[in-house]
Amino acid sequence: MTAPFRFPRFFVTTPAPCPYLPGRQERKVFTELSGPHATELNDALGRIGFRRSQGVAYRPSCAGCTACVSVRVVTPDFVPNASQRKLLRRNDDLEVTACRPWATDEQFQLLRRYLGARHPGGGMAGMDEDDYADMVEHSPVNSQIVEYRTPSTNGERGRLVGACLTDRQADGLSMIYSFFAADDETPGAARPGLGNVIIMDHIARARDAGLPYVYLGYWVKGSARMAYKTRYRPIEMLGPNGWRALTDEELAPVPDVRQVALA
Repeated sequence: MTAPFRFPRFFVTTPAPCPYLPGRQERKVFTELSGPHATELNDALGRIGFRRSQGVAYRPSCAGCTACVSVRVVTPDFVPNASQRKLLRRNDDLEVTACRPWATDEQFQLLRRYLGARHPGGGMAGMDEDDYADMVEHSPVNSQIVEYRTPSTNGERGRLVGACLTDRQADGLSMIYSFFAADDETPGAARPGLGNVIIMDHIARARDAGLPYVYLGYWVKGSARMAYKTRYRPIEMLGPNGWRALTDEELAPVPDVRQVALA
């Protein structure tokens, strides 16, 4: 018998400052996703904590640090709490469309505003139109852009207020990158909580498709930027012995991310 695809070659990046824990260095292990079995390879790697970026699958491989853990929501068992139900009702007029992974200027302008409002000094802040097109369109797997718009009026499409680049894997949806109108100052048009709405919509989409998980990427306990991921229960983490449910004790907040960094 022959293997369905050749075992991939892995590489390691040069250490760089960690964007989540001050004073630490991050390093990633990665491999190329290419050829006729890219989808199968991406599915297999996704189950052991890898994430996709264009034609590359990567995961943290930091010396002396395991703070970044892969997390996924168990879609059949997710029940929104009272605040989440209220948020869904407030945004139930949004028009949601799953589109082929094709970059548009409207998406890019929304991304620029989102990065300026939420991540002005982040690694993506300098993205131009070509960079964005590469992120969206250079996918060797089954990907789509899910768009979120305000209601149509007079036959005109509503305003784009959110989008998410999403991969469909064998066992779930992987949210590669989402962005939304975080800076909307139009009177009467502000929609707080759009990021949460996008996640809950993906949970519903996965459940309707019979997919048991929504992959949210990496979570670092104590990182304020990642705290939102633990609002969706039950949530599982990938540990040395495989996937398991996070406990209430593990999900309890820590006072300050700097305490984690200096521990």
